[in-house]
Amino acid sequence: MLNRTVKAAVVVVAGALALAGCGTNKTESGGSASCDVSKGTLVIGTISPLSGNLSAVGLGIEHSADLAVAQANEKCAVKGYKLALDGEDDQATPQVGAQAATKMSSDSNVVGVVGTLNSSVAQVVQPILSNKKIPMVSPANTNPSLTQGTDPANEKRPFDNYFRVCTTDSFQGPYAADYLVKTAGKKKLAIIDDGKTYGQGLAKAVTDRATKDGATIVDHEQVGENDTDFSGVLTKVKATSPDAIFYGGEYPAAGPLSKQAAGLGLNVPVMGGDGIYDPKFIALGGKEGDLATSVGAPADQLQSAATFIKDYAAKSYKEPYASYGAFAYDAANVIISSLAKTLGDSGTWSDSQRDALIKNIQSYSGSGATGPISFDQYGDSTNKVLTVYQVSSGAWKAVKSGAAES
Repeated sequence: MLNRTVKAAVVVVAGALALAGCGTNKTESGGSASCDVSKGTLVIGTISPLSGNLSAVGLGIEHSADLAVAQANEKCAVKGYKLALDGEDDQATPQVGAQAATKMSSDSNVVGVVGTLNSSVAQVVQPILSNKKIPMVSPANTNPSLTQGTDPANEKRPFDNYFRVCTTDSFQGPYAADYLVKTAGKKKLAIIDDGKTYGQGLAKAVTDRATKDGATIVDHEQVGENDTDFSGVLTKVKATSPDAIFYGGEYPAAGPLSKQAAGLGLNVPVMGGDGIYDPKFIALGGKEGDLATSVGAPADQLQSAATFIKDYAAKSYKEPYASYGAFAYDAANVIISSLAKTLGDSGTWSDSQRDALIKNIQSYSGSGATGPISFDQYGDSTNKVLTVYQVSSGAWKAVKSGAAES
């Protein structure tokens, strides 16, 4: 984003604790009586919104990482150690995310972090974790600047401890624009964004590609992420007679915006990125025909994700894995597998191992619930698959999937 599937035989672990809520949720998940855990406990952290408007997505991230930790303990994946999950609530807010990262960076037993959901939160978390050489693998950040810097003409990786298993808006934006203009035939577009890192970046990527595709941007407006009344902006948009509206932002605002647009007689599709791809968008007012792109292919249509989905259901988490659960599961497993490789059969964890752990994540190559996983020189996923979804009969339905080109 959020500025978001190992063909492997896994064992369903009963009795693992999964605590969902605000604050710290440290749980020692799973474990086999035959495992040697004499060296102690190491911690996998998650930083995601566990409360607030985006909690449905954040809890899916935390639970999916918890599943990976539980299964690793059952398999004695890290020799001599038990793994625990520490789930921190960032409330989708940079300041709170920074506090969570500071807390984690003070714990020498934290070996890696799965997160964040929001790109704006990642911007403040990255340097804090980097200072302690704690690897961070995001299941959902899509803003390109997190890995390639703020100057597109001079791409430079800011933090070598940061990775992501989802593709970026450099691919998502053009993919969305190509569908909207070339496939759906929408030639007059109104752009609205929420002013945040993710929303603005995605809106710009869509604007640039749509213009290249021959569309006209008839209006560009900005709203606040917490706005509830969009009548003023939508009245301006309606005056330009667009064929479609592209919204750069997340579902808490996008759903009501779509509903209010229809109420004003602006009967055109609203499209957004992975930030609006959630059932709550529809519940909040998203209407028939609205569109969204999201990273990866639909998890429930991937053979590689079948075991993850089955095992997630068996754990009876209160919340679904949501948009980024399969990616969070993969992100946690990347950290766990790389940690196991770093320590081998007899190694002991210390801060001196952190450089080697980051290096092993960089060179990681494997299969995950979301498909093939590896990283390029920037720490970005080499998997560029994206999907377009449309609201049909009150639910999101996939209409196109494929590898994107920037």
